[in-house]
Amino acid sequence: MLRVGLTGGMGSGKSTVAQMFATLGAYVFSADEIGRALMQPGEAVYAAIVAHFGPSVVTSDGLLDRPALARIAFGDGSAGSGRVEELNAIVHPAVIARQVELIDEIAARNAEAVVIVESALIFETKYGGEGGCQSRFDKLIFVRAPESLRIERFVARASVDHIPLSEEARKALEVEARLRMAKQIGDEEKAAQCDYILTNDGSLELLRAQVKWLWPNLQEAAKAGK
Repeated sequence: MLRVGLTGGMGSGKSTVAQMFATLGAYVFSADEIGRALMQPGEAVYAAIVAHFGPSVVTSDGLLDRPALARIAFGDGSAGSGRVEELNAIVHPAVIARQVELIDEIAARNAEAVVIVESALIFETKYGGEGGCQSRFDKLIFVRAPESLRIERFVARASVDHIPLSEEARKALEVEARLRMAKQIGDEEKAAQCDYILTNDGSLELLRAQVKWLWPNLQEAAKAGK
């Protein structure tokens, strides 16, 4: 089997790449989706977040107020204003532990499986255990895209329920995007540590062609067990 980490900056298109690999036959997990599941009421992660950050991060219906939590985590952009590491210390260990459980379950059923974990913070997290991401994954794929395009995608995704978007709201979202990007390791540093790089600056067909080219390589590595 082959354990693959799929990463890229916010808005790079890594979720789209993950879906393409899933269509080809890969087992795909999203770290964000796992995190969201663990942050639902009744889960230990949810309880830990509320206990740590207080009732202001809970909506009237008992769910986590994700925008409010994001504002606390990322702050206003000034040095030391955010508390993202406090949030990461609660969420990341639980998400990684769940990833390991899911991968082990697949390995028991299919020794030649290609398992892909999509995560924006494969390199950033401090909670991957000894050896970091290199100990959790056999191969790493990096998806890159121009910064301007990544910001545009973030704004589009964040404003989907608020169209038309005012110029003031657009600028605020662009500031938030840059703030989040500033808290992540730069693309060049990440790319240098990955086995494969996919470039997402054109059409979906161009991106799909890169995925289709890479897929047989991953299958062969899975069969070889490396």
